[in-house]
Amino acid sequence: MKSGKTVFETVGGTPLLKLPAISRELDGVELYAKAEYFNPTGSVKDRAAKAMILDGIARGALTHDKTIIDATSGNTGIAYAALGAALGYKVTLCLPANATEERKKLMRLYGAEIIETDPLESSDGAYNECRRLVAEHPDKYFYPDQYNNDANWKAHFEGTAREIWEQTDYHVTHFVAGTGTSGTFMGTSRGLKHLNPEIKSVLMQPDSPFHGLEGMKHMASTIHPGFFDESIADLKLEVSTDEAYAMTRRLVREEAVLVGISSGANVAAALKLAKTLPKGSVVVTILCDNGNRYLSGEFWEA
Repeated sequence: MKSGKTVFETVGGTPLLKLPAISRELDGVELYAKAEYFNPTGSVKDRAAKAMILDGIARGALTHDKTIIDATSGNTGIAYAALGAALGYKVTLCLPANATEERKKLMRLYGAEIIETDPLESSDGAYNECRRLVAEHPDKYFYPDQYNNDANWKAHFEGTAREIWEQTDYHVTHFVAGTGTSGTFMGTSRGLKHLNPEIKSVLMQPDSPFHGLEGMKHMASTIHPGFFDESIADLKLEVSTDEAYAMTRRLVREEAVLVGISSGANVAAALKLAKTLPKGSVVVTILCDNGNRYLSGEFWEA
């Protein structure tokens, strides 16, 4: 009898989706989206959380007498909570108080403790509070620090990039993604360029510091993750909150793809780019997470 898999073993290997309705606007350019919501907790962050937890265990930094702690806007926190529960670790998460109730509920369901921070300080406030707690109680916590942990981006260098390369039959020409910790963008971009230096990386950015793209950083106005290297981007494209909302609605209504706002922003940027490219180009972007954790959002009704 063939043995089953653990939750850890189901991370990665996500499908690459065609977007036929969205792609009707294109002439000879292919547009695909990596469906990261197929990961076990429903987001791309499962890859980084798994890598950082396993790295901590391998180094002896994470032991069962310590609590995993980190700052999060939601998805990495859910991944820490679930994967931590699967291995028997306690988890504490610092996140902005305006994170969706669905995200908070998921973290608590997996057994995590939540410390809510000032919503006006966004993810930076959660980051600063987490660092304060770790400094006060260094022996209590294992702090992966997703914003500065190389295991984060390496998970995408070794996994996401190679999957995209193989799933496009080695034809991908452009990769488009936004940044939170920047692990997905940095690792996938570096991995794809390692496989083919001609592949172009396009950085999606919110068009304002005061945006509604939950989980995405406006890099010009926020603390930069330690491993973020702007030079890896061959091009930057700005997306407004309204554009992201509209594309998120289009994806569920025209493609039956229920995803979050950052995914809508990524596809909006990828479509903008694809309209400017020559025939034969192959554009790939990221569907970051499942839209179920945003169902309370009013933007669905527009």
